[in-house]
Amino acid sequence: MNLCVVGTLAYDTIETPFGRAEDALGGSATFIATSASYFTQPVGIVGVVGGDFSKDALAFLESRGVDTSGVEIQQDGRTFRWSGRYHHDLNMRDTLDTQLNVLATFDPKIPEQMRGAEFVCLGNIAPALQLKVLDQMTAPKFVVCDTMNFWIEGDFDTLREVLARVDCLIINDSEARLMTNDPNLIRSARTIMEMGPSILIIKKGEHGALLFSTDGIFSAPAYPLENIFDPTGAGDTFAGGFIGYLARAGEVSESNLRRAVIYGSAMASFCVEQFSLDALKELTAEQIRARIEAFRTLSHFEHEEVSIGDTAP
Repeated sequence: MNLCVVGTLAYDTIETPFGRAEDALGGSATFIATSASYFTQPVGIVGVVGGDFSKDALAFLESRGVDTSGVEIQQDGRTFRWSGRYHHDLNMRDTLDTQLNVLATFDPKIPEQMRGAEFVCLGNIAPALQLKVLDQMTAPKFVVCDTMNFWIEGDFDTLREVLARVDCLIINDSEARLMTNDPNLIRSARTIMEMGPSILIIKKGEHGALLFSTDGIFSAPAYPLENIFDPTGAGDTFAGGFIGYLARAGEVSESNLRRAVIYGSAMASFCVEQFSLDALKELTAEQIRARIEAFRTLSHFEHEEVSIGDTAP
């Protein structure tokens, strides 16, 4: 098993200015594993669901080359549910309802065949659970971690323990500022990297993403879309494309990291075009290649030497 993903499997009820989806398949692990499966297989997934979780959802994941043996099914429980409403500015949303259900007692147990995975992606779950996962892995080459403001504000000490043990943290710009109490993202990145991760990705929504490493800073654009229906899961889809590409490449070099950011951005740009995982279910290799090429041309320009400061006609 080359890649192990740990996180949530959920049902989401989502309202946007463009429509509504009720009890749609969601969860961080679901989006990450689906996205990563386009680049590497099998992908191991670890999470917990209730007896109400659809067998069709598990069958879909398995059809994508995802090993679901790490998904615990509590037959007498209910699956984690989240409900939210997005504003016309899709960067803003209101959480309407959160039902932890079986997630409240989740105790991740990594199957034997997944413990030796070289690449590990820790979705947004409690830092204490992320530590439990790391304790069960044998010798991962590269660990990616996600978190959110709830854990930054409510359990920062445990989160610091996690950061000391991971290679890469993926957060958004508001979370980076909250974590460091610094409005400047460059200074915030330096502070966060001093906590442990040698690589940091700060997502900026429609403004792209920043990759920070010991070799410098890389800025990736966002893909310009006319129709954005649902941003739910876009960050997890980005993480899946990112670590899926690295797992496929097998080497964590600076050039591969930069390419992985573009692949992650491309996968996220598909995700937001429909509700839930609908846009990810029928993707083709040709569509992904075309989107990658579009990203490449977004920032490409022909360089021509000029005399800087020469104002003569």
